[in-house]
Amino acid sequence: MQQGSITPQEADPITTSTPAGNGADISSNQAYISVKSLWKAFGKDGERIFDAEHAGKDKASLQEDLDCVVALQDVSFDVGRGETFVVMGLSGSGKSTLVRCLIRLIEPTSGQIIIDGQDVLEFDEKELTGLRRNKIAMVFQHYGLLPHRSVLENAAYGLEIRGVDQATRYEKAAFMLEKVGLAGWEHASTHELSGGMQQRVGLARALTVDPEILLMDEPFSGLDPLIRRQMREELASLQAELQKTIVFITHDLEEAITIGDRIAIMRDGKIIQLGSPREIIASPADEFVKEFTQGIPKTRVMDISSIISEPGVVCSESDSIDDLMMRMDRAKVDYAISLEQGSGYRGVISRARLDQLSESGVTQLENCLDRNVTPVRPETTLDDALPILANEEIPLPVVDESNNFIGVATQKDFLKVIASNI
Repeated sequence: MQQGSITPQEADPITTSTPAGNGADISSNQAYISVKSLWKAFGKDGERIFDAEHAGKDKASLQEDLDCVVALQDVSFDVGRGETFVVMGLSGSGKSTLVRCLIRLIEPTSGQIIIDGQDVLEFDEKELTGLRRNKIAMVFQHYGLLPHRSVLENAAYGLEIRGVDQATRYEKAAFMLEKVGLAGWEHASTHELSGGMQQRVGLARALTVDPEILLMDEPFSGLDPLIRRQMREELASLQAELQKTIVFITHDLEEAITIGDRIAIMRDGKIIQLGSPREIIASPADEFVKEFTQGIPKTRVMDISSIISEPGVVCSESDSIDDLMMRMDRAKVDYAISLEQGSGYRGVISRARLDQLSESGVTQLENCLDRNVTPVRPETTLDDALPILANEEIPLPVVDESNNFIGVATQKDFLKVIASNI
């Protein structure tokens, strides 16, 4: 994010890849996956949790009275098509039970799981098998690779089960192995691979069948921290390209905010907060969530749009230098934003530049831009904007994708966000 001497027309605004979701509720008619009042109780008398005499009891009381473990309690959420929906919580929160219930590896006690308009809990065995083979793929923490098969054969295994011919499945598997960074390893044995590489094979195997939905249960938790960070960054990059519907399970908030459009935080089988990464970090629902999110700076999840303000002075190239200097004096600022006719961003003019022009006898601003401060997009995270903001003495211009000027981001407002996180 270095400053340059390019012209305004050539300048590329600083931007960043941010999650597609905004934390807003998804209506049921927009949802691709819709979970409604889902319960799971382990134990022979699990269904008795709905008896009137047990209404309102907490998880511990139900376990004591009925000798059953309530893993999920009235869980409801919607996932939009192409969304990365993260479910996070500590061990025993119910998150892994939830993801297994979605395809009935664990049978729910009560509720609905509607995928693409169909209730999965009403499927017979044939329909359930079709769902698992053709629409959904799972990636687990433990890779589950076949040790006697090559990397390519492992990646192609899902298509082999479908009965796809060898040439076709190998071609598709090789393509996905390249996508996950394993080109050239197709004929290696799985025992030759590191843990991170083996997890890439597992991811390639899931993607090779071209599923509409990916269910990922703590897939990176067994990896070293550096490899784990690389894997989640690669997943975010792949998702930007492939736009799968992903339900991702983790206990790591850093992981959740890196890849998630929205996050559901679970405790004792319940969802206690659901929202965008920004909402979770900036407005925790209770002390548990607040403690959970400690250590994650707001600058990671808040974007420039949250600190946009009006500039002190706006000018056009036809304005006079004397008039502009008087307007700066009245506004008590040392800069002006120069716009084209309308709202197109041209550049920034500083007071020092105006002094130089005035001394040389120039009276009009035409073709006299001081320099270019690289503009940023409103969706740019504060973290990504920080390097350039720190090197500027004046606010950063904010523009949209058409180079229309929106406002400025000031150092003062940025510092307020940092201070609120201390």
